[in-house]
Amino acid sequence: MGCCLGVLLLAGAPRVALLLWWFMDPLRVQAVFRGWSTTVGNLTAPAWIWPLVGLLLVPWTTIAYVFVSPGGITMLEWVVLGIALLLDLSAHGGGGRYYQQRRSSS
Repeated sequence: MGCCLGVLLLAGAPRVALLLWWFMDPLRVQAVFRGWSTTVGNLTAPAWIWPLVGLLLVPWTTIAYVFVSPGGITMLEWVVLGIALLLDLSAHGGGGRYYQQRRSSS
């Protein structure tokens, strides 16, 4: 039971951190994603939808982007974003691998 709770906390940690950052410093998150509104046909997605999508799909990358973006992205910041993206992809890939192992063993 304790192991499951630990895994849930680790999996949810970037999402919780981003939510706390968003609530404590909303102007920074708004400034980072300002100008990201998208129009498809008659529908326009507001700029606040992108941090929400990032929160759900790629939380480590979203946190890294909010962290490095305000001053402009240089070479070192691209490395930080790449590492964050690898963390997100490994989380998604690891879940699929575990599912395949569990399914093949039963």
